Amino acid sequence: MIRSKTTLVIGAGAGSEIEMPDGREILGKIAQGFDFARLGSELQTRDMQVLAGHFDKFSRRIGARPEQLMQAAQTIRTSARVGSSIDNILEQHNNDPLVTAAGKLAIIYFTLQAEARSPLQLEPREEGDLPLRGTENWLFQLGKLITSGVPRSKAEKCFENLAIINFNYDRSIQHYLPYVVAMAFGMTLQEARQLVGAKLNIVYPLGNAGRLPWEPGERPDVEWGNEEPWNLQNLVKEIHTASERMNNRAFVTGLHGALAGSKKIIFLGFEFDPLTIDFLFDYSLSHDPDVIAAVTGMNEPTKLAVARLLKRRTGIEEEGLISVMEMRSFQLLRDYSLFLES
Repeated sequence: MIRSKTTLVIGAGAGSEIEMPDGREILGKIAQGFDFARLGSELQTRDMQVLAGHFDKFSRRIGARPEQLMQAAQTIRTSARVGSSIDNILEQHNNDPLVTAAGKLAIIYFTLQAEARSPLQLEPREEGDLPLRGTENWLFQLGKLITSGVPRSKAEKCFENLAIINFNYDRSIQHYLPYVVAMAFGMTLQEARQLVGAKLNIVYPLGNAGRLPWEPGERPDVEWGNEEPWNLQNLVKEIHTASERMNNRAFVTGLHGALAGSKKIIFLGFEFDPLTIDFLFDYSLSHDPDVIAAVTGMNEPTKLAVARLLKRRTGIEEEGLISVMEMRSFQLLRDYSLFLES
């Protein structure tokens, strides 16, 4: 059980550990899927055909012609040659609503495709099992961390000290955690979903692929990994550019409030892109929280730069409170479990 206020900041690297595409991979898929010049040739792909069909329907909804959306898609393809992520490209073209619309539709399409093709299944292969097998993944370690040492009668307290800020678009956390909760407390899956839906504090600064059908609320919903949702055009509204979110002062204030109240801030697979860092820190954190970041494939100069960035943006002066370590996300949650539970 997490006993002190803790915020997890989830980045693309954590998603990659469960075979979700990171920002560069999604951008690459979008650039290939938007190669509409190949339509009707032997080189066309299924993604091109499906996206062209979505454009035909979506263009009418937004009062545009399909050719205009395809031209906007070509703008994204061109920018992808020098871009690092679809998020950055949409921000660069935030003055063009058609580019924004084309990009958001593609994000929904490829996120649902990634969910469908990931090892995280819609349902466990065997009754009573988890939908993602094995323990060397951060979803398992997070579920274990949350439920460890909590009596069944106080199961609702599992989430009271945890906040999650997720910069990915998929719904893996919400999909997976009810199975862990059900297993830990002997609940039915329905009971576990009700608990997670009511108590899990998770926000998506850039939006996500929609609400899971069992989650509370009125947002458009789609089942995990459903590659052909009937309401795809409605799901597009669930994606937000950075500037759209930053202009929502209430949202940003809530985000900063979660960090300001946390004694521990844990970064899992976060890439420390300036675009996303701006979401998190608007002023120094006077209470000096512990900050730990798990990164992979980052060289020493970059890790030092990240540590200096965190020190500057948080205002933390004590060196020992900030750690940037070469390790996978599941390793941090597993190896630091005693620290995180304290």
